[in-house]
Amino acid sequence: MTFHNIRFPARLAFGSGVSIERKTEITSLASGHERRISPWAQGRRHYLIGAGVRSLTDAAELLTFYEAREGRLYGFRFKDFADFKSGALNAAPSSTDQVIGTGDGVRTVFQLTKAYGAVVRPITKPVEGTVMVAVNGTESIVSVDHSTGVVTFSAAPAVGTTISAGFEFDVPVRFNSDRIEMTLESFEAGRVAAVALIEIRG
Repeated sequence: MTFHNIRFPARLAFGSGVSIERKTEITSLASGHERRISPWAQGRRHYLIGAGVRSLTDAAELLTFYEAREGRLYGFRFKDFADFKSGALNAAPSSTDQVIGTGDGVRTVFQLTKAYGAVVRPITKPVEGTVMVAVNGTESIVSVDHSTGVVTFSAAPAVGTTISAGFEFDVPVRFNSDRIEMTLESFEAGRVAAVALIEIRG
C-alpha cells in the first residue's frame, strides 16, 4: 500500500460522519434455512468530511492535503473521533485495556489489537507516545513500530503471562475519489457557506 505517514488535520476531521460496512453473503437452502458467511475479516469504515471546514482557510488546507496525496494514490492517517482509544473514550488509555497475547517464553513480538466482542481488529497505526504495554498488569518497556503496530520485548515474557496494552490510534485510509468538489460562498469575510462532502475510506 502506498502510504504517507501523516495525519489528516484533526481540526477538519472533527464532526465528520462515519459508517461501517460489512459484507454478508446469504444463501437460501432447500430446507428453508439460510447459510450466512462473510468474506471480510474486518468492517470497512467510511468517513464523510465537510462539517469541520468552516472557513476559506480550512478549505485551502483541505485542498492542499488532497493534492499532496494525489487523490486516491496515497493513503494517510485519520483520527476517528468515535473510536480512537484502546478503552473508553472518556478515559485515558491504560496498559491493561486490551489483551494482545500470552507469553510462551519464546515469543518477543506482539501485534497491537482491539477487541469488539469476538471480533479482533489489528491496530497498525498507533499514535506515537501513547502506547503502554504490561505483563500480568505490570508495565514493561518495549519498542514500538508506529507504522505497523508491532511491539517488541527485549526478552520473551514468561510462559502463561498475560500481555496487555493501552494506546491511542489512527485509521489508515485513502480518499475515495480522484475528484474533489467544493462550493465556496463567501457571505462574510473569510467564511465558507457550503463545502461538498468528501468520502474517505479506511
